[in-house]
Amino acid sequence: MTGHRARLLCIASLLTIALGTPAAPAAETYDPWPGLVQDIFSNRPMNDGNDVIGIEMPMRAEDAAIVPVTLRSKLQPTDSRRLVAITLVIDENPAPMAAKFTLGPNANVTEISTRVRVNNYTNVHAVAELSDGKLYVSKVYIKASGGCSAPAGKNVEEAKNRLGQMRYRQFATSEQGPATSAREAQIMIGHPNNSGLQMDQVTQLYIPAFFVNELHIWQDDSPVLAMEGGISISEDPNIRFTYVSNGAKHFRAEAKDTDGHIFEHEWKVENPGT
Repeated sequence: MTGHRARLLCIASLLTIALGTPAAPAAETYDPWPGLVQDIFSNRPMNDGNDVIGIEMPMRAEDAAIVPVTLRSKLQPTDSRRLVAITLVIDENPAPMAAKFTLGPNANVTEISTRVRVNNYTNVHAVAELSDGKLYVSKVYIKASGGCSAPAGKNVEEAKNRLGQMRYRQFATSEQGPATSAREAQIMIGHPNNSGLQMDQVTQLYIPAFFVNELHIWQDDSPVLAMEGGISISEDPNIRFTYVSNGAKHFRAEAKDTDGHIFEHEWKVENPGT
């Protein structure tokens, strides 16, 4: 080996030590969203929905098993289009479609809030279908993990005793008239909503999936909203929403779960909480 070549190798070795071994190119981060568009929405075109649908969630969840989420219409009052349905997708969850809300044609639902499980750091998409037949999407990113496998908050007996219990709250103010007024209501259902990924702490066996997969809400006989739910909806489903009263005297809800149970209840609108 010539002296010149030896000096070059020595310099190269010193540079390697000083600078470190060159890093391998970073692996491309996998984005599940394109596949979800195909699987959930049959590859329908997605339009920018930042002026159509808003989605609000904490940037970092305090409890990944009960993460609050609010879906809010951004349509202007002068817009002739209306919301037909909103689909909530938690990209990295084992079953990404958390819920699809179909809105009553005359209920003018503009806001829906609920609580969801989040299993990994993930994008969360809200997809609004409007009366023009098009889909509009917006998204947020949330830091949370383990929500789908988190143990149930109630023991088995307590959950069994509460199964199917339904509560209704009306948040209308005293200034609001009985008809054509914007109101806010809440439906709560006692149900474990087991995800199928939770482990029984005594037997160390996985608890089978068991959750509310349908919810329908009416004011008198006029549909307000319907929900198709999945394992991502938290224990004791809680749906809060705004709507426009049609002067109805009664509110009615019917829920079904994956074991075929049907739960239904009716309340007088003027007696919230009963």
